[in-house]
Amino acid sequence: MEIRSLAYLVAQSDDLAEWREYAERVLGMMTREAPEEGLYLKMDERPYRMLIVPGRERHYVASGWELADEGAFQAALAELDAKGVGYELGDAALCDQRGFQAVAICRDPSGNRHELVWGHRSDCLPFVSPQGVPRFVTGDMGLGHTVLPAPQFDDTLAFARDVLGFELSDIFHFRPDPDVPPVRIYFLHCRNARHHSLALAEYPVASGCVHAMVEVDDMTEVGRADDRRRAHGVALSATLGEHLNDRMTSFYMKTPSGFDLEYGHGGLQVDWEAHSVFEFTRVSLWGHDFSVGRQTQGDDA
Repeated sequence: MEIRSLAYLVAQSDDLAEWREYAERVLGMMTREAPEEGLYLKMDERPYRMLIVPGRERHYVASGWELADEGAFQAALAELDAKGVGYELGDAALCDQRGFQAVAICRDPSGNRHELVWGHRSDCLPFVSPQGVPRFVTGDMGLGHTVLPAPQFDDTLAFARDVLGFELSDIFHFRPDPDVPPVRIYFLHCRNARHHSLALAEYPVASGCVHAMVEVDDMTEVGRADDRRRAHGVALSATLGEHLNDRMTSFYMKTPSGFDLEYGHGGLQVDWEAHSVFEFTRVSLWGHDFSVGRQTQGDDA
């Protein structure tokens, strides 16, 4: 299967107005109503990259993975059939809401929902940030990346690689406590230069997502976003820092759907022919203090 990029993500909330304010005033994204009472968050020339749907619970719903064309989509379905993976084709209403010609829904062994899509519908409208963000780094590299919980780690990794066609970028083993076995996080790429579009973490997450990442093309915009976060009282999940593996300089904050959002700059773009997979033993070269996200109160929250 030849997935090109993370086309979109879907999240659920009981308060779409809160998401609208967060998107416009903190993230610097445009918003508009989506079919079926949803909310589109626009960050580039696409009609949306994030879709927020109404519901009583706040959580991450799905990752939308883009294929090149109808032929690639049909080949993906044939591959799912050949490997005995169940899937459901989206009806006309779902395709209309997602804004694609076709949608196929499947789940990995840890229960994460993956939507395979092709043929996005353009709204022919430019991105004009309400906060003056000049540009998010998207294009053929897609929205950014998503990190999903994978308590059934070995089976979920096999599904991502053998069914969805992702390839390994890098490996991280960390010990949240010196007295427990290390936890695995594997970083995976698809058919673009972004260091990873998907990562799998060996633990459950109540919100259904560890974090999603969006990237801007100027470090100043990261700082401005952090200022907006502070001004609007959005909880910080990790301080500013630079990751070791993908060299992203970023901070993390909570979203209105409970998962974290990484807002960063300078992510590594990789020549996969020259890349060597490696295991790293610390998450960042500097910064990224995640302990702030575990504090109920703090002078920065």
